Amino acid sequence: MEIRDPVHGSIPIHDAEIEILEHPFFQRLRNIKQLGFSEYVFPGATHTRYLHSIGVMNVSTLVFNSLFKDQNSKDIQRLKESLRLGCLLHDIGHAPLSHSTESVMPMVSALKLPKQFQGKERQASHEDYTIKSITDSSFTQSFKGVTREFGIDPNAIAELVIGESKNPDYFTVGGVNYFPLLHQLVSSEMDCDRMDYLLRDSYFCGVSYGKFDLDWIIDNMKVCVENNQAFLGISERAISTFDDFLLSRFHMFMMVYFHYRAVCLEQMLMRYFDSEKNEYSIPADIEAYLEHDDAYLMRVLRKSDNVWAKRIVRNSIPKKILETFGTVHLQQMHDLEKYMKSQNIDYIKCSSTGRLSKYYSATSPQEVYPMKVLRESSLAKGHRTIKNIQEATDLFTKYSESHAVNRIHCDFEELTPNQQAEILKIIQA
Repeated sequence: MEIRDPVHGSIPIHDAEIEILEHPFFQRLRNIKQLGFSEYVFPGATHTRYLHSIGVMNVSTLVFNSLFKDQNSKDIQRLKESLRLGCLLHDIGHAPLSHSTESVMPMVSALKLPKQFQGKERQASHEDYTIKSITDSSFTQSFKGVTREFGIDPNAIAELVIGESKNPDYFTVGGVNYFPLLHQLVSSEMDCDRMDYLLRDSYFCGVSYGKFDLDWIIDNMKVCVENNQAFLGISERAISTFDDFLLSRFHMFMMVYFHYRAVCLEQMLMRYFDSEKNEYSIPADIEAYLEHDDAYLMRVLRKSDNVWAKRIVRNSIPKKILETFGTVHLQQMHDLEKYMKSQNIDYIKCSSTGRLSKYYSATSPQEVYPMKVLRESSLAKGHRTIKNIQEATDLFTKYSESHAVNRIHCDFEELTPNQQAEILKIIQA
């Protein structure tokens, strides 16, 4: 079986995987848009998490084949298929409109996750629904074919997604534990997810910010083994391409993902959830969760008498009256908020913070599975040195500070002439 993809071309699917792709749990992703409200800004951005997930699986296959050239043992095939499925299913627990609806998910205990995945009580996230879907639902039965052909354990696939494994033997081949490497390809600074969504989102949005040299990056990815653990690495000669990859993602956040209309619509959806607590919620029953996609939520919004629901359906956001970037004009923002509160003027404040990396910054902890840089000598054959990525590029230092975008929205035309005049005086100061 093959799937035609506008980004990657023809994507091969194993016969044993067809049952997984055709199951209602995975088919649900056809009805969840990759970029939520962004289609209100970029009309072409109607692509779904279904095709994105298949694209991530395809990228993972290209990467694995490059990293494990000429290795085709049964154990290696098990690792390859585990990676394919981890990438294919990394988004299977996503709620309608992607991250926007996680605030109405139940407490995690209500999901009744298998014991090995239970932890402290908190609100559930899409990753918890991913774990439940893979390990303890009707979807779990769809793994029978890949279990029979490749020896796949659904629990191991869930572990790859969350980044913690209690069964290292499953991922160990030739005395080397490949779990860190495989998890990094599912979720890390340079994972297959990012490599697909940057190219895909830029393609469907009609922008060029997310483009980078995928082939060169894949050709220069390396397996770096330290203390019998394999980590994801990149050749020193490809550092500049890696820097370009980081900047591509940063620019996509600043120019596409943080677009004021999409961000404001998300805040309006939060207003709706806060003001109509009984109209919509995410069920803890994983089988009932199957119904919850973008179309389901939009039907709820269309039927609602709530003012925020009606405005979301009409794509009617309050006017943007002030926008600040970084620390510039923050005093104006403070003065404007102070005045609007004193006048009991309803407003929406949208704050978006973009940073080059969530893994390597002054405030983030050292990554559990650090990315490596490999230097190989052209004269001394076999001589290799390995160092952590932050030692090989100064881009993390240059972009160590977060870049915040703050915006104030309100129904400016509905204010009194005096209020409009005072607001104009503040923002024009």
